[in-house]
Amino acid sequence: MKKIGFLSFGHWTPSPHSMTRTAADALAQSIELAVAAEELGADGAYFRVHHFARQLASPFPLLAACGARTKKIEIGTAVIDMRYENPLYMAEDAGAADLIAGGRLQLGISRGSPEQVIEGFKYFGYMPGEGMTDADMARRHTEVFLEVILGKGFAQPNPRPMFPNPPGLLRVEPHSEGLRERIWWGAATNATAEWTAKLGMNLQSSTLKIDESGKPFHVQQAEQIRLYREAWKAAGHTRTPRVSVSRSIFALTSDQDRLYFGHDQSEDQVGMLSETERAIFGKSFAAEPDELIRQLKGDEAIAEADTLLLTVPNQLGVDYNAHVIEAILKYVAPGMGWR
Repeated sequence: MKKIGFLSFGHWTPSPHSMTRTAADALAQSIELAVAAEELGADGAYFRVHHFARQLASPFPLLAACGARTKKIEIGTAVIDMRYENPLYMAEDAGAADLIAGGRLQLGISRGSPEQVIEGFKYFGYMPGEGMTDADMARRHTEVFLEVILGKGFAQPNPRPMFPNPPGLLRVEPHSEGLRERIWWGAATNATAEWTAKLGMNLQSSTLKIDESGKPFHVQQAEQIRLYREAWKAAGHTRTPRVSVSRSIFALTSDQDRLYFGHDQSEDQVGMLSETERAIFGKSFAAEPDELIRQLKGDEAIAEADTLLLTVPNQLGVDYNAHVIEAILKYVAPGMGWR
């Protein structure tokens, strides 16, 4: 068995060719797709977070709404950029969303990706301290967040409070028990994956990774996952960690599928993520189901992961994206041994 969910970036554009023309469309359709995915038997509804872009940006209202409209499906992110986050306020939002969803939140966080604006986090009121990088700041925000959501009291109560307090130091409320074990880190390097394991977070690995060996993307990603699991074991954690990978996968089962994706001949791509970082981007998959199964069986990272997130073309509308998910669940997952 493998958990299969979708990952939406929530793009929207006023173009007449888009089914998602406004931010309101992107949010409402995201909720409807989560409902549809649950009805189809998918395991997860995940959303990307990008600031200063015509994409999904404020995850917690969306996660709470999805949690209220569904019953079983996991609700998550992949990923929230921790450079932009107030850890305590985030703990309140995450606790509330998780309680609304009945403990189904799977919260993916990370340093974030290249931004739409220069040092966008500074407009949110955050700047790295002296001697720190923005990545250091993201990890510091993360460490505070992870500590706070454990639910331990740390704040000195007012001796004359407006409302009665429980005894002892106070914690951030609302607290959701078990949320700490459902935090994931999006890692782009092997070293960051090992750091993720040491902190006891689950691992998310996307379709992009820093190129550390020149090997094919899926091979590097599989190696990263194995290093993560070794570091997890060395850290002495007792629970079994989870690992997700994301992929663009389309089973060509209709003329519409073939029109949209039938001509795609994708391969790994290599490019510069920044002035110093060489990145490798994983290929997309689009083929008839039998051929798709053959191709996917050669992907070492998918085999290593317990969760697969299908990136969806959200601007093609809820109905078509539900069809994309259903085609994988119906025609591909059984042949892969995932169902």
